[in-house]
Amino acid sequence: MKLAATRGTMFVASLMLAGGSAAAPLVHPGDWPRPAPALPADARLEARISALLARMTPAEKVGQLIQADIGSITPDDLRHVPLGSVLNGADVAPNNDKLASPGEWLSLADRFYAASTATPGAIPVMWATDAVHGDNNIPGATIFPHNIGLGAARDARLIRRIGAATALEVRVTGLDWAFAPSLAVVRDARWGRAYESYGENPRLVAESGAALVEGLQGRPGSREFLDAAHVLATAKHFVGDGGTGGHDEGDNPSSETELREVDAAGHVAAIAAGVQTVMASFSSWQGVKLHGNHALLTEVLKERMGFDGLVVGDWDGHAQVPGCTFVSCVPAVTAGIDVLMAPEGWRQLFVNTLAQVSSGEIPAARLDDAVRRVLRVKLRARLPGEGRPSARPFAGHFELLGSPQHRALARQAVRESLVLLKNERQLLPLAPRSRVLVAGDGADNVQKQCGGWTIDWQGTRPSTDIHPSESIFAGIRAAVSAAGGSAELNPSGEFSTRPDVAIVVFGENGYAEGAGDVPALTYAGARHDAALLARLHAQGIPVVAVLISGRPLFIEAELAAADSFVAAWLPGAEGGGVADVLFRARDGRVAHDFRGRLPLTWPRAPSATAAAAATPLFPYGYGLRY
Repeated sequence: MKLAATRGTMFVASLMLAGGSAAAPLVHPGDWPRPAPALPADARLEARISALLARMTPAEKVGQLIQADIGSITPDDLRHVPLGSVLNGADVAPNNDKLASPGEWLSLADRFYAASTATPGAIPVMWATDAVHGDNNIPGATIFPHNIGLGAARDARLIRRIGAATALEVRVTGLDWAFAPSLAVVRDARWGRAYESYGENPRLVAESGAALVEGLQGRPGSREFLDAAHVLATAKHFVGDGGTGGHDEGDNPSSETELREVDAAGHVAAIAAGVQTVMASFSSWQGVKLHGNHALLTEVLKERMGFDGLVVGDWDGHAQVPGCTFVSCVPAVTAGIDVLMAPEGWRQLFVNTLAQVSSGEIPAARLDDAVRRVLRVKLRARLPGEGRPSARPFAGHFELLGSPQHRALARQAVRESLVLLKNERQLLPLAPRSRVLVAGDGADNVQKQCGGWTIDWQGTRPSTDIHPSESIFAGIRAAVSAAGGSAELNPSGEFSTRPDVAIVVFGENGYAEGAGDVPALTYAGARHDAALLARLHAQGIPVVAVLISGRPLFIEAELAAADSFVAAWLPGAEGGGVADVLFRARDGRVAHDFRGRLPLTWPRAPSATAAAAATPLFPYGYGLRY
């Protein structure tokens, strides 16, 4: 999902890359998995849905099929156009203020709810948000490591707990629906969304994604499932976005077998875990846009795999289907999209879709099927009976945002995600009672630690906007000071008193989606940071390198100049977790060993794709221990 301002050029480029209106490739639904239903058949629920459908007008039905962005719709608009859901885009917030307080989010949720239920018997609106590493749009929320780090941790129980903590913080602000998890199986780390994936292994993605679904929604069949402490999850993006050759919104040329066994693995697991919504991918498969692929959306996902929730489109994704525009797209609806995400063009899309229903271009049966799916999800989420958002059990409990318990969980996730790539002469773990020089532009930089999708889309908000938080340097300083040592921060690596060891923290700046696509895995700051490491090393100072990145990078010079090298991924706001692992306890014990293993193959050359490098620098699953 992204901003409308970027859509024009990316839309044209994506159509060109995908081959425009290529003939749909042959699909064999019978060859695809059929996961066991996560929830039993519920005749009473279906009867209730039928009764609601029977009294709905065509306009009310069409409204359920359209989702608008809060930056272009007001609560009062819902009194005149009965849309079924809203979302907040990654750069959108109440009052157009990215630092809006949690109370302002909750207040706006109340106003949207009140407007949507102004007519007696009306069905409440749902609000969706990109909570992809915590409730990351809300100042004060806990910011967890991005998925690539959680893939390195390989701890499904941890991921489930992160999902539950995220759900609770989303509920605090009155929202209902999280656009997570991403289930892409990444085959090329040049893709700007690689860090949103758990890795390149289908089984790892499936296990991790299913765990997050259960954390967000609760376990299906249990009392906690979609209760007041949980939110709707979204399996995204169906299907194949991790196989587009490093091009965002590109074309996946894989065979049907590879699409089924590799790309779809996480979606099968998510359905088995009870996921209630699936987001269609911007990408294409063999030249055909997923938003318009009936065989995959309907015949495979809904009919063969038995998914009975709703399929939502991505940000104006329907407009990329041949014959469609931002405000008109019969082919996406007939292909199987149940909710069209139309951030700005929602009003005209509503008018046009209603006319297409009246003319029969959208068959009545397809309309009713889509609305039934939306209602099924809303009823399972207990939306009609919950009342206004601020009256729900955890709403307004702002002390739960960034709570000590959630921050401790995030810190644990940081510890478990770190991957030790090199440790010459067993430099690590360090004695905390040491004189430590901390250098590099990432050392005291929470913004860099968190990456994209943090307060804003591209991860460009200053570190001061991300709170509560602890930079990697702050965590180091706390650890060594408590043991009687000292830590000096100097980004350029200068010092007045010779240190016992230098820790250099460096890496990628924030990015998201297509803005993060790169032609090669060359590290942009290589010249400066390699020189810094080499200069310290030449002075005989033991050097620990800590790389912050959303993907493997070509680091030959940096690796050679460091005695120890740690891949920290995008650890989020709890940088103290890095110090927990780098240093011994005050009594000399190893308090926390390295546990992380590479979720992506680390290439030897910048031009090699991560998974296809014939002779990788480090293989998938690599990671040293003390």
